[in-house]
Amino acid sequence: MAKITTLVSIGLHPKSQRGRRADQDAKALELALNLAPEQLEVLHAGNPRESVLRQYLGMGMDQLTVLDHPHEADAIPALIEYLTENHADIIFTGIKAEQGESSGMTPYLIAEQLKLPMVPNIAAIKSINGRTAEILQALPRGQRRLIKVQMPFVASVDSAAAAPRQSAFGKAKRGAINDQDATINIDKVRACWHAQPAKKRPKRLKVMKAKTAADRFKAATASSKNEGGSVIENKSPAEAAKAIYDLLVAEKVVK
Repeated sequence: MAKITTLVSIGLHPKSQRGRRADQDAKALELALNLAPEQLEVLHAGNPRESVLRQYLGMGMDQLTVLDHPHEADAIPALIEYLTENHADIIFTGIKAEQGESSGMTPYLIAEQLKLPMVPNIAAIKSINGRTAEILQALPRGQRRLIKVQMPFVASVDSAAAAPRQSAFGKAKRGAINDQDATINIDKVRACWHAQPAKKRPKRLKVMKAKTAADRFKAATASSKNEGGSVIENKSPAEAAKAIYDLLVAEKVVK
């Protein structure tokens, strides 16, 4: 039976901005629970007093391990130290966190430092035969690819994976959170950053894409319905810039 460690983080609801279990981390835990619930460990690096962590316990876990370190510390050294001492056959993570840097680099950095293969965007594990796992990897446009990986390995679970089960309140209250002291490395570079709410992205111009040969032929032969357009030719740079600016204003890309 494979030993699995699932890394979880504190999520952030996109509307209410309240803490929650991270959606992709919950899918990673759901995948692990369906594989080997007896050999499963859930690991979090952060504050053990976060009440949101109990939402993961409510999925069916009896206990959860927390590496106690402050928010401004880099979680990677603490995770590497723990995972080096507590070997796992499979390490599951989400694609990226829902708050903080959200760089998606955590599974790659862990795989690099532990010298393990990294499998991104998995949707399911079809089977485990000995030390070989058959993994269904999610590709763009709904495609899937079946690959074989030798254990141990690190894998990030895609949003296309099975939806996580609901968190039971009673189970969440009864579960135990075991906190451990961890190596604290303050991220001095991150401490100099200034965080602010992201600005609304500008409106994109509509671009018609022809997916089939028939669509391309139709687009090439159909008469244009647009009126009032102009061809910029033999114009000065100032006149050309003004024409482009007027188009962006008309399309409400800029105001």
